[in-house]
Amino acid sequence: MRRKIFAVVGLAAAMLVAMESAVAGDKDKPLEKRIDAAPIAKRLLHMQTAFNPALPGSGEAVRVFARSVKQMSGGGLAIKIVEPGRIASTGDMVDAIVNGDLEAAFTWSGYAANKAAVFGVFATVPFGPGPEDMTSWMLEGDGSRIHRDAYDKLGVAGIPCGIQGAKGGGWFRGDLNGVADLKGLRLRYGRFAGEVMARLGATLVPLPPGEFFYKLQQGTVDGGEMSTPSIDAALGFDKLGLPYYVPGWQQPSALLDFLMRKDKWEGLPATLRAQIETACRANIAWMLSRSPHMQGLAIDKLRASGVVIRQWSPELMKAFRAKSDIVLKEEADRDADFAAALANQRAFIGQNVGWRTLSRLP
Repeated sequence: MRRKIFAVVGLAAAMLVAMESAVAGDKDKPLEKRIDAAPIAKRLLHMQTAFNPALPGSGEAVRVFARSVKQMSGGGLAIKIVEPGRIASTGDMVDAIVNGDLEAAFTWSGYAANKAAVFGVFATVPFGPGPEDMTSWMLEGDGSRIHRDAYDKLGVAGIPCGIQGAKGGGWFRGDLNGVADLKGLRLRYGRFAGEVMARLGATLVPLPPGEFFYKLQQGTVDGGEMSTPSIDAALGFDKLGLPYYVPGWQQPSALLDFLMRKDKWEGLPATLRAQIETACRANIAWMLSRSPHMQGLAIDKLRASGVVIRQWSPELMKAFRAKSDIVLKEEADRDADFAAALANQRAFIGQNVGWRTLSRLP
């Protein structure tokens, strides 16, 4: 099994050069004629995305994946990207897949957490694994098996199809130096981080991503998280004139998924399924290679626009970590699948700590 994974990842890495053209433009290049091969039946798959394809990172990954599948299949399978919310709301895409309203989806694992808590382990673990460790757990450890089994219970085939790097820590209308500064603030954060902030005295304000910028601009909320620095910059958050706090302790990495209803997935020819799976692994490799440089450029852009980049104080980081441990333990006590997945992830990553310490240059 391990040899098979290495072979697939090797192929994924080899595809990176071919996939770069997907970012430069959306026009398909002519496919080379297949020699000594029978004609391939053409198939079109409609895939709704949770991410705006015009945005960097996760948005670009939608286009890269669709291009890769078409190239790998020799045109036998084409993916038509359906914009967010066109057929089903982003948070309801899993149900839409099961009900047959969507053929396929490209999404974030966290949106399935309302169906099963275990998906939170792949999406947003405060002080959890970074992109490199998440990838290692998914491809070398038990991550993919746990992920597959969780989707199987929903009647869905879920294929790991990208790994997003860390978010920024958030944008705020005032300075944050200690726990006392959080008291009474109206903040937008996801589930686990939101519980942490609430226990430190803040008030959570549930907001869809599209409303956060304007509510922050109007002063209806006092701060919160959006996404990665590159996406935050692309969305114009630098124009607010607010400080940007790092690191994104609340989500050091997150898994992106390709979804189909299980029976429809199994109805695809084995060759097409293998090509989709390999294109997904290639997408993971592409995102890992692109993200560090892209985030570095984004931070430079934010600074050039006058944004002050601030690091969380030691007091706040200590408080965030302590409350995160409590919140995650309580979730594990409530849900056995979440507990098993989190324990498995932590044990796997813990085995690498010694080597990581020895191998890092001082």
